[in-house]
Amino acid sequence: MTEFRWMTAGESHGPGLTVVVEGVPSGLEIDEAYIERQMARRQKGYGSGGRMKIEKDRAELRGGVRHGLTLGAPIAMWIENRDFANWTDAMSPNPVGDGVDKKTHTRIVPGHADFPGALKYLHHDVRNVLERASARETAARVAAASVARRMLEEFGITIHARAVSTGTERSPETDPAAVNWDEVEASEVRAADADSDRRFRAAIDAAKAARTTVGGIMQVVAFGAPVGLGSHVHWDRKLDARLAQAMMSINAVKGVEIGTGFANTTRPGREVQDVIVPDPSDPRRFRQVSNHAGGIEGGMSNGNPIVAHVAIKPIATMTSPLPSVDINTGEVIEAAYNRSDICQVARACPVAEAMMALVLAYAVLEKFGGDSMAEMKRNYAGYIASHDEFGGQGGRRQGG
Repeated sequence: MTEFRWMTAGESHGPGLTVVVEGVPSGLEIDEAYIERQMARRQKGYGSGGRMKIEKDRAELRGGVRHGLTLGAPIAMWIENRDFANWTDAMSPNPVGDGVDKKTHTRIVPGHADFPGALKYLHHDVRNVLERASARETAARVAAASVARRMLEEFGITIHARAVSTGTERSPETDPAAVNWDEVEASEVRAADADSDRRFRAAIDAAKAARTTVGGIMQVVAFGAPVGLGSHVHWDRKLDARLAQAMMSINAVKGVEIGTGFANTTRPGREVQDVIVPDPSDPRRFRQVSNHAGGIEGGMSNGNPIVAHVAIKPIATMTSPLPSVDINTGEVIEAAYNRSDICQVARACPVAEAMMALVLAYAVLEKFGGDSMAEMKRNYAGYIASHDEFGGQGGRRQGG
C-alpha cells in the first residue's frame, strides 16, 4: 500500500487548480457528480463575495478512476477557474509585453500573507504571493477530500461542521449527536437552530454596514471513527496533533481545540475526565459516560465522536481599508481592496470537514490499509472482531 498523500497546485486567478491524490485503494466507487456536490457546499454562505457569482466549481477526473471505480493509481483532477477569462494576460504563465496590464499589486493588506511572503520570496509584485495564499485553493482541498470522504463512508465514518458563533453571537451548547445536520445544511450561515440563524445573519449585516468583516468558530465532528486511529508512540503520529495542524492550515484560522479543551482549563480534574464503564452492547465492550476529550485520548481515537472547534478570524480584506504601506516605496497608503467575503465562517465549514476527512483517511489507511477496498475491509473487520478479547464478563462471548 502506498502512503496516502495529496497535493494541490494553481493560483486564484490562474487557469485553474490541479489536484493529485495518491494511496487510495482500488475498487472505491467515486464519480464527478459526488465530488461536485461536495464542492458546491463550499460555495454557499451568507456574506459571500462576488467571486462565487462567477465560479461554479467542478472537478474533472483526469486519472486514477475508470468506469466509476478507483484503480489504485494516483487520482488526478482539474478545476477550471472561470474568472481566468478576465486575467489571461495578467496571469499568463508565459512572458508578456510591457504594454500589457499585469495587474501589479504593491499595497500590503494587514493580516494577509502579502508582507512576509514578499520579503521571503523577494517579490516586488505581491500578487505573486496573494494568488496562491488565496482561499480559492481550498476548492482543490475539498475536491481531494471528496475522495477521502467517500472512502470513509465505506467504514461508517461521516463528517459534519456547523457555525457555533459568528462575531459575538453564539449558539447554545448542544451535543453534536443531537444536532439536526439537515437543518445546518439548509442554513446559509450553517446554524443549527432558527434563532442562531437570525442572530448570525444580523452580525454579518452589521459588519457589512460598518464596512468591516467578522469571524467566528466552527464545530467539526466525525461520527463512527473506530478506536485506535493515530498512535501515542511518536509526536507526529498523534491524531489530535495531525488534526490541529490540518485545521490551522485553513486560511485565517488562528485557534483549534479538541473536545472542550479550553473550558477544561477552568474545571477541576474530576469534572473533565471521561469515566469508562463496561458496555457489552458497544463494539469496544466499554463506553465513556462523557466526551470532554473530543474522541481522542493519548493521540488516539477512542471510539467516541471526534470533535474539534476551529476559530477563524475576520478576513483581512475590507471595503474600508486599513492604513498600510507600498512594499516597494515604503509610502504610507491605504491597503488594497480585492473582492472578498464579509464573513467566511459558513463557507469554511466544508473546508474544515475536508481537512478532517483527509486526516482521518490517512489514519484509516495507516491502520487498515490494503491495495484494494476488499482487502481493507477484511483488515477492518478482523480488527473490530479482536475487541471480543476484552471486557471479561462484559465481553460479547460471555454476555454480549
